[in-house]
Amino acid sequence: MSIREDPSAPSLRVRLDLAYDGSAFHGWAAQPGLRTVEGALREGLATLFRREVPMIVAGRTDAGVHARGQVVHLDLSEAEYTGLGRGRGITPERALIRRLGGVLHRERGAVVVYAASIVPRDFDARFSALSRTYRYRIADAPAMQDPLRHSDTAWHRVPLDAELMRLEAASVAGLQDFGSFCRPRERNSTIRELHDFSIRRDAEGVIVAALTADAFCHHMVRALMGACLDVGEGRRAPGWLLRRLEEPAWDQRVRLAAPGGLVLESVQYPAPEQLGARAEQTRALRQPAEQG
Repeated sequence: MSIREDPSAPSLRVRLDLAYDGSAFHGWAAQPGLRTVEGALREGLATLFRREVPMIVAGRTDAGVHARGQVVHLDLSEAEYTGLGRGRGITPERALIRRLGGVLHRERGAVVVYAASIVPRDFDARFSALSRTYRYRIADAPAMQDPLRHSDTAWHRVPLDAELMRLEAASVAGLQDFGSFCRPRERNSTIRELHDFSIRRDAEGVIVAALTADAFCHHMVRALMGACLDVGEGRRAPGWLLRRLEEPAWDQRVRLAAPGGLVLESVQYPAPEQLGARAEQTRALRQPAEQG
């Protein structure tokens, strides 16, 4: 006698792409009594599917940090998925975006799910990722301090030497032990490959930093930016970041840049046929509690 599969069991993996204004939330991770991105999304999904829908995120963000290209995955049953359109003549993906938008309206535009797609079952939003890219903006003169961009641009009180900051950033790219820039977590590796760390002034004079790595551990981006700020304003001598790498330990010299200037811009993934192998490779290198 054959065993029939439960038609209500989750069997389809769905990827969601979303953006959010981090200033409206106490970070990504759900916390009792606090407004978080994960909490808002969980509530929205529970409203749609009348059950708790677990999800995995590409990278957890701190309180105040924004995202333009965050990715999560979740599992739905075929009945849940096909029922999303309710005979309205639109695809389930489009229906999911529309209906999530409806229930997330209460967040007043602070979080938006802008894409949904069926992905292979071995897709893992976190472990399948090849890299993440963050951007950090700094306005270090009153003429650049645009109130309409205050939420995603850090206002710095003194002028900065952007060229010194650029050289500092470039000096630490590559495979390194970033223990001096990662808040420690028991049994977690602090070795990361920083593919790119560039700093420049844009056409308006705003300092823009771009960081891409295979993954970032807890507070790594903000600690790296804080160290560059120390050099840029003359509090530390050039070569400070390299000297910190030689002592891979978190201590009182760590300076965290303000979270408001930081945006998770995108998460990069391999071709579909390589998703499973990438996830297995990453799991072998990372501990479950580490940040994306």
